[in-house]
Amino acid sequence: MTKKPRGRLFFANPGPTNIPDSILHAQAHHAVDFMDADFIELYNGCVAGLKRVLRTEQHLFFYTGSGHAAWEASLVNLLSAGDRILIVETGNFSESWGRMASGLGIEVQTLPADWTKGAEPDAIRAALAADTGHTIKAVCCVHNETATGMVLPLPAIRAAIDAAGHPALFLADTISSLGSIDFRMDEWGVDCAVGGSQKGLMLPTGLSFTGVSNKAMEVHKTSKMPKHYFNWTNMLTRPHKSFIGTVPTSFFYGLREALRLIHDEEGLSDVLARHARLGEAVRRCVQHWSGNNGPQLFCQNPARYSDSVTAVLMPEGFNAEAIRKTALSRFNVSLGGGLARLNGKVFRIGHLGDLNEPMILGTLSVVEMALRMNGVPHTPGGVDAAIAYLAEA
Repeated sequence: MTKKPRGRLFFANPGPTNIPDSILHAQAHHAVDFMDADFIELYNGCVAGLKRVLRTEQHLFFYTGSGHAAWEASLVNLLSAGDRILIVETGNFSESWGRMASGLGIEVQTLPADWTKGAEPDAIRAALAADTGHTIKAVCCVHNETATGMVLPLPAIRAAIDAAGHPALFLADTISSLGSIDFRMDEWGVDCAVGGSQKGLMLPTGLSFTGVSNKAMEVHKTSKMPKHYFNWTNMLTRPHKSFIGTVPTSFFYGLREALRLIHDEEGLSDVLARHARLGEAVRRCVQHWSGNNGPQLFCQNPARYSDSVTAVLMPEGFNAEAIRKTALSRFNVSLGGGLARLNGKVFRIGHLGDLNEPMILGTLSVVEMALRMNGVPHTPGGVDAAIAYLAEA
């Protein structure tokens, strides 16, 4: 039997994320009638609070399921079989969204991009301008690509769609950005924002949602894709305007506490500033390690560095899984692995959700020890670089 290291697990994965004790306690609530007036009041407060995080005054639908459920809901409610969408390539999760669409009978046009740099808005504008028949019904973007540690500039993409004079809907996956990186649904003209509970909202996996614009609701009326549980029209007939069936009441006690922590205890602007500060500390550490042909940031576009996850590219000939194994088996630190074509090439450090400076510095210290123990070339002292930045930030 393998001995496990003592002490509490340092969970530095980019999702799911750490769950604050107050949320765990709030969610451990006895069963209630989801039609009870007190619960309805709590539920409506959660809707209002989540809209404040999404920065929307439009529509919001919930699902019992992970972010993939919200992906599917966005597609089946807004499209019909044979419709064409433009997927902006960012990494594993843009590819996954495209595969889901293909499986639903939707034609997928991918705008290819270098995973280390990301697509340029001008390329999106050109692709839409070439679609003179307006056969592209939606542009789908992953705001923060969890697999690569890169953020797409959604306002610039909205501007590109407008510059092309194209009527396509604008869909954005906010699963690993919401509550961690600035997102403004209404201001940026996003027609459907896909989100999940298990990252910046600091909840367990299993609750997802879509913010939906008035324009998208009009398009929804013409969708012929088969749907029932995810059908927004069906949901609007329900008392909660969501959920075909039983409402997962426990989640909403946890969500109420999560929203209290975000809006009241810390403040959304300070939450975003904390993520930016911790993300920069991680990047400075990795950039220091990169000397002596060491590991380096996978994302090579500084304007698009993610404040919720950093993907670290290993030197040629060294496997990222060895670092992850050492970190977990020796020091009880869980890091994210490389996904799809990046398997074994990168490890990922999540810095989103319930996280502070000591947790980040502890994680970085373990990674530096694991690099040394596995003989990976690097310049020692990356943690000192992070400390120096945080001491002045």
